[in-house]
Amino acid sequence: MSIKTERLGNVLLKEISNILMTEIKDNDIKFVTITHVDLASDLSFAKVYFTTLDNNNQDKITKDLNEAKGFIRSVLMKRKIEMRIIPELRFVYDESIEYGNRIENIIQKIHKED
Repeated sequence: MSIKTERLGNVLLKEISNILMTEIKDNDIKFVTITHVDLASDLSFAKVYFTTLDNNNQDKITKDLNEAKGFIRSVLMKRKIEMRIIPELRFVYDESIEYGNRIENIIQKIHKED
């Protein structure tokens, strides 16, 4: 990943987070945290990773975010972002935090057994 795509990914992360907090009316989506934006090298596609406090509704929230991606993209177009074309968005649940927590629990169990 080039420095430019990484920088633009960070800009998108901040802007999408802001849109979710201020412009989205769905309360389930308001408690979503954008963790990473993986931007394609040609800037035409962005995979947006997120986590949520409520893991029970993870599938519903993923579906809701992907249904709202057109609205989010249109708001991004209105903002003065340094991109000529706003990429297609796809929201994906970020399992890395959950994975890290499982590893941490396993390590703690091993230390307790010693």
